Amino acid sequence: MTLLSANASSDVPVFGLETQTWIWRGFTITYQTQGNQGPAVVLVHGFGASLGHWRKNLPALAEICRVYALDLLGFGGSAKPMPGESVDYTFETWGMQIADFCREVVGEPALLVGNSIGCIAILQTATDYPNWVMGTALINCSLRLLHDRHRATQPWYKRLGAPLLQKVLQVKGVGRSFFNQIARPETVRKILLKAYARKEAVTDELIDLLMAPARDAGAAEVFLAFTGYSQGPLPEDLLESLPCPALILWGIDDPWEPIALGQAFAKFPAVKKFIPLEGVGHCPQDEAPELVNPILQAWVLEFAN
Repeated sequence: MTLLSANASSDVPVFGLETQTWIWRGFTITYQTQGNQGPAVVLVHGFGASLGHWRKNLPALAEICRVYALDLLGFGGSAKPMPGESVDYTFETWGMQIADFCREVVGEPALLVGNSIGCIAILQTATDYPNWVMGTALINCSLRLLHDRHRATQPWYKRLGAPLLQKVLQVKGVGRSFFNQIARPETVRKILLKAYARKEAVTDELIDLLMAPARDAGAAEVFLAFTGYSQGPLPEDLLESLPCPALILWGIDDPWEPIALGQAFAKFPAVKKFIPLEGVGHCPQDEAPELVNPILQAWVLEFAN
C-alpha cells in the first residue's frame, strides 16, 4: 500500500471522518482527528478494538478541544508486523508510539484517554515520557488479572488453566484455529453481549468495526502474542509513580474488570476522581456516551488556558 505522510488523508472515510496515516518507525499508523482549538486529547482503544470505538466521543470532545483517536500498532488500520521479528507487542512499545505521536503529529503535550488495556498504554506513556502528557483519564482500566503476579489470587482453575491455554495457543496451527473461531461475527457478538450491560449498544456497526481489522495479515499473530503476554507492568505499578493527574471512570456492571477491585486505585495520590457509572459494562464510552462525554468535557476544560 502507499504510505502517506502524517497530514495526508486516506481515500476512505471511517464513520464520517477521514482516516489519516502517520509513519512511525517504518510502520503505517492510522488515526482520526477533529476540532481546531483547545487542549490536545488522544484517545486510545482497548484490546481487539480500534479508533472506531471512539466514534461517539470524537464529535462531543471536538467542541472544546483538538481530539485524536489513534490505532495502536497491531490493531485497527495500523500495521501488524510479525511479533518478535521487528517489534514486541508490549506496553513499553505502545507507550513509545503514543509519546512519538504526541511529539510528531500533535506537536505538543496532550491529555490521554484510554479504555481497558489502552489505560495501561497511556499510563506507560505518562510514566516513561512525562513531558508529553498533561493528564490521563482511565475508562474501565484492565486489571491484568492473568498477569504472572496476580495469578496466585485467582481460582485454581484459572491458575492452572490460563498458563496451559497460553502454551497451547503458541502452537501455530492450534493458535490460528482458535483465532479463526474467535474472529467470527457471531462469536464477537456473544463476547460483546457479555461485556456490555446495555445490550442495545451491540450493533451491526460495532461488529463490523471490530471484525474488519481481524481480516488483515498479521492480525492472528498479534492476537496470539498478546494473549501470551503475562508480564510487563500492572496498573498499580504505574499509578504509584504517575507524574500527572488521573481521572478514573468505571462501569459498575463490567464482568471482566470488577469495580470492587478497581476502586482500590482511588488510593493513589495521582487519582483525583473515581467515578462509578451505573448500568454500563466494560466500554462506557461506547455504551453510554451521554454519561461519559460530559465528564470528559469537564475534565478537559480543567486544562484549558
